[in-house]
Amino acid sequence: MVGSDTNPQPGQIVLIKSGRDAGQYAIIIRLLDERYVILADGGKKKFDRPKKKNVQHLQLFNYISPEVQTSLEETGRVTNGKLRFALAKYVNEFVYDMKKGE
Repeated sequence: MVGSDTNPQPGQIVLIKSGRDAGQYAIIIRLLDERYVILADGGKKKFDRPKKKNVQHLQLFNYISPEVQTSLEETGRVTNGKLRFALAKYVNEFVYDMKKGE
C-alpha cells in the first residue's frame, strides 16, 4: 500500500508524519475542510476526544476501512473498539506484509 495524494475520506487509514504522534497510525473520522481532518485511533485518541490534524502532516493510504466507513455513514459514530480493530487489521495485513517483502 503506497501513500496517496488523493482527497482524504472518512474511514481512511493514515500515518502521522509530524507532531507528538509522529509514526502512529490513525483513522480519519471527519473532514473539517480541504486542509484539516479529525483523527482517532480508539486508544490514545478516542472517538469522543479526537485530534485535529493538517492533511499535509499525514501520509494517506489507499485503504478505507469498510467497518469504520459503514458505521460512520449509518450512525455518525464509531466505537473505539472498532477503530482499534480496523487499525490492527491494517497493520497486521498490509504493513507486516510490506516489511516482510523487503
